[in-house]
Amino acid sequence: MFDLLIKFFVKDSQSLSEFRRRELYGQFAGIIGLASNLLLFLLKITVGLFSNSIAIIADAVNNFSDFGSSLITLIGFKLSSKPADAEHPYGHARMEYISGMIVSILIVFLALQLIKSSINKIINPQLAEFSFITVAILFFSIFLKLWQSLFYRKIANLIDSPTLLAASADSRNDVVATIAILVAAIISSLTGYNLDGFLGLVVALFILISGVKLVIETGNPLLGTVPSKELVDSIYEKILSYDGIIGLHDLIVHNYGVDKCFASVHCEVCAEQDIMVSHDLIDNIERDFLEKHGIHLVIHLDPVVTNDERTNKLKAEVEKIIEEISPKISMHDFRVVWGVSHSNLIFDVVVPFNFEWEDEELIEHIRNKVYQINPTYHSVIRIDHHYV
Repeated sequence: MFDLLIKFFVKDSQSLSEFRRRELYGQFAGIIGLASNLLLFLLKITVGLFSNSIAIIADAVNNFSDFGSSLITLIGFKLSSKPADAEHPYGHARMEYISGMIVSILIVFLALQLIKSSINKIINPQLAEFSFITVAILFFSIFLKLWQSLFYRKIANLIDSPTLLAASADSRNDVVATIAILVAAIISSLTGYNLDGFLGLVVALFILISGVKLVIETGNPLLGTVPSKELVDSIYEKILSYDGIIGLHDLIVHNYGVDKCFASVHCEVCAEQDIMVSHDLIDNIERDFLEKHGIHLVIHLDPVVTNDERTNKLKAEVEKIIEEISPKISMHDFRVVWGVSHSNLIFDVVVPFNFEWEDEELIEHIRNKVYQINPTYHSVIRIDHHYV
């Protein structure tokens, strides 16, 4: 059913550009959300007022907030599809993250309101009148919201959208909330004991926890998160597959929204090789990454001396020192300035965040170990941190 709807409303999606395809899918999901949530709001607010049920009225307000969320989602996809301009050279794709954050905050706000209403219902219970029409509309709401959740998830997976994943989770929470209201209505009708407030409180807490998690999940891309291991491994594997690249380090990946990836990396090449040949090599790599993977890659060229036996032997000794300290750290950009009275060993050490040693403590320890190899060796060490 989902595929038929998609084909009907988003025609010839395979022939469209990725950005246009994302825009149309997002707008389609937003329109579906607007229509379905407005329908549920009108049905529930009418039934809630006539039956004097605070729980159903609160559920109706919940659907109206979803209507607002769908409107924000629709606007977010429209804005995120805008091309780059002078003020935003990296494009506007992060607008989708911002709209997802707004949706998540609305969920938290709604949960807090439901907690307040539920507690008030527990303290001051009110008699509600439930009819067959009330039960039928609640059942209809459950099935429509479940369909909506699955629909949002389907579209989200197609275009990798955190905003629609947040909307899918919100719709799922609505299913749980409405089921609780329905169960409370049935139990209250059979036993005369009013459970609306208690079940409402449990559901509200569940929605609150889910909302806080969604705030974190949608906020992380705005703050900047580590790229996935799969992406990092694929970049390393691809670059090292080129003849002439003998190593790489200092990979940094920036995400400015889905399909807006920028990266920089240091690639090691033989110092003995013609610089024009090496420069042509990295130009080819940068072009290949943009054309085949959509990644704007900038490569810094690091020439490495490979035919100096004395330097290579000393490098191996320093690498052994670092490996013995911890397998979590590594070394790159090793070079030696040989002198008569002393020699300078210049290199970088890559250290993960939250490493058990302080930077200065680690530097001093490595210097002492190098000094034990030869007192004339002076170490010039710079600490790097993992960004991937």
